[in-house]
Amino acid sequence: MHTDFPPTPAGPSEAGPSQAAPQLGNAILAAALLLPGLGAVNAVHAEEAPERATLSVKYLSYEESQSSMDRIRVRAPSVALTTPVAGVWSVAASLTADDVSGASPRYHTAVSGASRMSDDRGAGDVAVTRYFPRGSVTVGAAYSTEHDYKSRALSLQGTMSSEDKNTSWSFGVGGSDDAIDPVNLVVAGESRQTVNLMAGVTQVMGPRDLAQLTLTHSRGHGYYSDPYKAFDNRPRQRNQSTLLARWNHHHEDGGGTSRLSYRYYSDNFGIRAHTLGAEYVQPLAQGWRVTPSVRLYTQRAASFYYDPVYDGRLGEPFPPGYVFGTTAFSSADQRLSGFGAVTLGLKVAKQLNRDWSVDLKLEAYQQRGSWRAFGGGSPGLEPLRARGIQLGVTRQW
Repeated sequence: MHTDFPPTPAGPSEAGPSQAAPQLGNAILAAALLLPGLGAVNAVHAEEAPERATLSVKYLSYEESQSSMDRIRVRAPSVALTTPVAGVWSVAASLTADDVSGASPRYHTAVSGASRMSDDRGAGDVAVTRYFPRGSVTVGAAYSTEHDYKSRALSLQGTMSSEDKNTSWSFGVGGSDDAIDPVNLVVAGESRQTVNLMAGVTQVMGPRDLAQLTLTHSRGHGYYSDPYKAFDNRPRQRNQSTLLARWNHHHEDGGGTSRLSYRYYSDNFGIRAHTLGAEYVQPLAQGWRVTPSVRLYTQRAASFYYDPVYDGRLGEPFPPGYVFGTTAFSSADQRLSGFGAVTLGLKVAKQLNRDWSVDLKLEAYQQRGSWRAFGGGSPGLEPLRARGIQLGVTRQW
């Protein structure tokens, strides 16, 4: 029965790597809080150390575009290793290198010009887990760096199961410290600190059903503005809360497993977001496995977001009614707008033998302001499209 939970995006925006870069430190920390291991969450069996070591090498190619303009291209190789130690310990580590290039929007991707950009990002994390008969304790650390942004994170998570092991509780705490030094010298030596808390419960509902509920809350303070966008001035405190519900059901007749998820996100910027996810894992003959997926996302714009329309006095991209010298919060960042998004995916995996497997994952993403549910979206947005291809090879021993 294949019922382990897959990773779920941690941030409020459905945008791709180029849109998520300023949140990299928080994303790494959120992933660390879903340990043990770097990857899928298997909370019910978190008390059991892995029997074999696993080495995975993956390569991601990602591209996004808007109208007739190609925007961002990302090439990202990564390697992850998980190994048991002395029967009651495990060590998990991963390294990722991103080569990012393309057109970076100055103000707003729909109406502004764009400058050429190129950047290299590196990220790594490590986690050590100690297993007990009815629980586990995991300590994790993560680090990421690029030419103008560095992030360091630490996390601690514990799990505890009921005597029959049908119920598992998890608790976690983490902290990150980010350093921001933009090359345009708008600011220098800025920083951001965040504390994350997590609590969750996983329940075996029967021989074919597994349910999980997870609540996370983070409190951060420091520099949240985007130094590369004009008139971008955001609060220096951001509190974020996420409620995630997941349900896996094994279909005995066909041998497949359906995975459903719902996530609600809110923060003090005024963003409210909903995510619905569904995928179906279908094993086939001769070691093949096919997993189609769909994810629907919608978010309300931040309270200080504006569409940079032409102002009769000042012209684009000034906020409507802008007064020189004002310190009011404002941003035309697309990630803070109101929009909806759809992601379609397909993963094909092949178990070559007992030790080797390969997989290929394809994803197509589209974002539009008019797709926002529960209200109108931001009218200044043009459709944003993205596609990703990831190839992976895994070896166990």
